[in-house]
Amino acid sequence: MDIPGPELPNEPPGGTHKTDIAIIGAGPVGLFGVFQCGMLGMRCHVIDALDQAGGQCAALYPGKPIYDIPALPAASGGELVGRLCTQAAPFDPALHLGQQVTALDQDDGGRWRLRSDADTEITAGAVIIAAGVGAFAPKRPPLADIEIYEKQAEGNGVHYLVRDPAAYSGKRVVIAGGGDSAVDWALALADEAMSVHIVHRRDKFRAQPESLSRLHEKTAAGLIEMVVPGQLSGLKGSDGVLTAVAVDTGSGKAREIAADALLAFYGLAQNIGPIAHWGLDLDRNRIPVDPTTAATNLPGVFAVGDIAEYPNKRKLILTGFSEAAFAAHAAYEIIFPGKALHFEYSTTKGLPTS
Repeated sequence: MDIPGPELPNEPPGGTHKTDIAIIGAGPVGLFGVFQCGMLGMRCHVIDALDQAGGQCAALYPGKPIYDIPALPAASGGELVGRLCTQAAPFDPALHLGQQVTALDQDDGGRWRLRSDADTEITAGAVIIAAGVGAFAPKRPPLADIEIYEKQAEGNGVHYLVRDPAAYSGKRVVIAGGGDSAVDWALALADEAMSVHIVHRRDKFRAQPESLSRLHEKTAAGLIEMVVPGQLSGLKGSDGVLTAVAVDTGSGKAREIAADALLAFYGLAQNIGPIAHWGLDLDRNRIPVDPTTAATNLPGVFAVGDIAEYPNKRKLILTGFSEAAFAAHAAYEIIFPGKALHFEYSTTKGLPTS
């Protein structure tokens, strides 16, 4: 069950702001960075191109379980984000959502200045880049008039992620793709939807063996029908309401599958965007950092999470959490030059009381 976190303050677009730390990216690692900085007495402004906090966990798999978060044997993406927002809330972060940082440079005093495509300007003593894989967008199948059906509410039309599984209850669902997302959502919706068809171009799926075993079990039980080999060839409907999906099965005649919703899981197109033009060293769209501080080649700019790179890096959320702690402590020396940091465990220091 998802645990909603508090509504962290989302600043209106535009305006000029000053803060200790600017964090680019409001995903799990960026949110944990707020906590780490807050425990050291530094306030954060957080900028993210998505219109909600949580990054990919919130946008792509809010209902999908995650199993490798310490002390949480299983937590959905939504639950993890909710807990991180709760953890960050005492430190009063300001969020600037739905806008992308387009420029990063230093002013005459050595502070970093960030500008967004929404005319927001933030100056900060240090910057932590927690941008994940950069800006991402789902890969759309090349189908005529697909944009018409993308406008329907969840549970109907064409979508590339599932935010509310309950929206598909009693619906005719076609799922396209052969990876973990396609298989996992076919399994998750099979018991609730009126029908589930999974369309893939070949009979080999790129999913976990246990998931594939369950897929075959539900197929044998008649809860899922696999259309293999098959490729999407068209959409049917009227007035923007999807009624069927056409599939090329290689027989020379398209098969029409009655459908209220098409879920297309063909992966993400990733692009680090303006970050490439800020003077940072890059290695295959990753930012090399010092693994003990998360420092980049730009003084006062740090990178954490999936966008950070160093030898033997493991791309795990928990690795990003550790990097956020390194970055916060390294940034402390910049924000409070000459001030000794007397490290205290959170059990000793506690949280702010007001």
